[in-house]
Amino acid sequence: MIFDLKEFQNKKIIVTGSSTGIGFESAIEFLELGANVIFHGNNSIGDLEQRIKERSSSQNFKIIKADFTNLNQVNDFMNEATNHLEGLDILINNAGTMVGRYNLDTITENQFLEIFDLNAKSAFFTTQYASNIFKEQKSGCIVNVSTISARTGGSAGSSVYAASKAFVSGITRSLVSELSPYNVRINAISPGTITTKFHEQYSSPEKLENTRLKIPMKRLGTATDCVGSVMFLSSEKLSGYITGQILEINGGQFIS
Repeated sequence: MIFDLKEFQNKKIIVTGSSTGIGFESAIEFLELGANVIFHGNNSIGDLEQRIKERSSSQNFKIIKADFTNLNQVNDFMNEATNHLEGLDILINNAGTMVGRYNLDTITENQFLEIFDLNAKSAFFTTQYASNIFKEQKSGCIVNVSTISARTGGSAGSSVYAASKAFVSGITRSLVSELSPYNVRINAISPGTITTKFHEQYSSPEKLENTRLKIPMKRLGTATDCVGSVMFLSSEKLSGYITGQILEINGGQFIS
């Protein structure tokens, strides 16, 4: 049977940026499927343990706080997470956000670097850390979370965010040649407009409604709309011959 609900049982999984949204929903799903899961967040972890326990009876999780704009904290996080798990099977690189809307004529170097450090640099170095483990054990899986903006460029004020996520899409493709000899797969999902805390912060209701009307499915996405794709790309049985791919999840947003 190709679809095996027990495939993730006892797997060691890290989901970065899993205190809210797509990361949270994906981490909960892994937990429910029997995996050992590391949840990660920074500013949104105050009630995270309570929210996890409301959704899952599994005790096989640990929450680790880290500021992913700081590379030392990224490395400390990966150390603590893999030591707790006693290894690693799957890395989901979901940490990241827009930080703020900054136009070309007003953005500062510090704002530019904060966006790139959080969205691009952290994903690269978590991947580097994980790949050292994966190469040694000759197996592993990485799923990055990009965005539709990596292809479209995004809307006004999101140029650096879009570019940082285009970097994530880029390494998803370019690292295939380095990782494939070690039986390590790397793919990404690219969500369209998803109704998460992200858009509550950075998009107006009017902007979201205008976007919704342009989507062929005539609705915005939800975090749970993305979970199936994360599971698919994480599954050796379902996607074992897929690597270097960016899976678009956007309700047909490119087709209008």
